[in-house]
Amino acid sequence: MVSRFTLITTGGAVLALAALAGCSPVEENASPAASASASGDVCPAGALATKTAGKLTIGTDTPAYEPWYSDNDPKNGKGFESAVAYQVAQRLGYSQDNVIWTSVTFNNAIAPGPKAYDFDINQFSITPERRNAVDFSSPYYLVRQTVITTKGSKIAGAKSLADLRSAKLGAQVGTTSYQAVTDLIKPSTKPSVFNNNDDAKAALVNGTVDGIVVDLPTAFYMTGAELDNGVIVGQLPQVGVPEQFGLVLDKGSALTGCVSTAVDQLRQDGTLAVLEKTWLAGSSGAPELQ
Repeated sequence: MVSRFTLITTGGAVLALAALAGCSPVEENASPAASASASGDVCPAGALATKTAGKLTIGTDTPAYEPWYSDNDPKNGKGFESAVAYQVAQRLGYSQDNVIWTSVTFNNAIAPGPKAYDFDINQFSITPERRNAVDFSSPYYLVRQTVITTKGSKIAGAKSLADLRSAKLGAQVGTTSYQAVTDLIKPSTKPSVFNNNDDAKAALVNGTVDGIVVDLPTAFYMTGAELDNGVIVGQLPQVGVPEQFGLVLDKGSALTGCVSTAVDQLRQDGTLAVLEKTWLAGSSGAPELQ
């Protein structure tokens, strides 16, 4: 049986997840896949029907951004999504040595058709439209979209969505960040679309746009570490069901149930909460826009 606890290295310091031992155990009948896994029928540890026998192939984009990854290196286990990926792999019976990382662009990862990965982890929000093309695991993170800019910008002091309507805004193509611009802010000027967040950030720096929309942890990292005089304008309202990140799998993948069970275990035993606290900033300093 795979251990529920590992050691996570953070800048040379070791964070022991063994402290989670006092948490409530995973319910025996949490899901059909969980029960089947216990009997070895559906989710045999380290012997799933993966792309490469005995290996687990995980996809993500290049570059792999902070704070989801560290040093643009998914393999090092640092950053929230790298750490989550290895925890999922461990629950499925794959050691770090048996994980293969592959580069897949954001749009290609959620496009219809066969995949080059067993699962992909790259801040994919779970949406009904995307479910038509791919499978999602259980959610591993609840997310808020956030507007950022630089000091002196016309929107640096914005307090409401109305204050943003006349702004030139932008976001990465195909993301819920871009959808938040068009569906929530509804600016009078057509928003700019960028291939990745680096391009969006460059446009903000050179004044092509007044602000960009990214998820909250990325907003904290960009404004604190990447932008001179970066400013978090505020979080956008949560409309309807909270936005959730899930692991992406091929449509109808035989692994979906097993991967979801692994994510559920991480949530139930407190591991996801520990990883979130370790790698992602809290919401303090990010006001709500109304």
